[in-house]
Amino acid sequence: MVKSKYQPVLDLGEKLHVQDGDVKEENGVLKIWGTTKNQYEKNLLWDEIKRIGGENPSDIMADIKVADTSVYATHEVKSGESLSKIAKHYYGSANKYNVIFQANTDQLKNPDLIHPGQVLKIPNP
Repeated sequence: MVKSKYQPVLDLGEKLHVQDGDVKEENGVLKIWGTTKNQYEKNLLWDEIKRIGGENPSDIMADIKVADTSVYATHEVKSGESLSKIAKHYYGSANKYNVIFQANTDQLKNPDLIHPGQVLKIPNP
């Protein structure tokens, strides 16, 4: 029963390709664990857990590790995106575009010039 309640979390974990993941249900508590690629993906999973179970759910126990803590996320640029749009998505503020630019000067020479297909490092906030 509790597994079906948190099925969207399990589906998200599958979509994110969580590694070494496992799920067990014991005494009405869903126990999940695994490793996400980065902190952003871990946050997405926790946000989904809290959306379903509330701020302090008692019917789920999650142990989610992060494989790469050197960056917050990586982002593949899509057509029509700008650094400010990407910054708004990850940081909640378009004005933080320069943080992303500075972390990617190895491939970016101008913050106004990014191309679809580029994979950018999104620094830890």
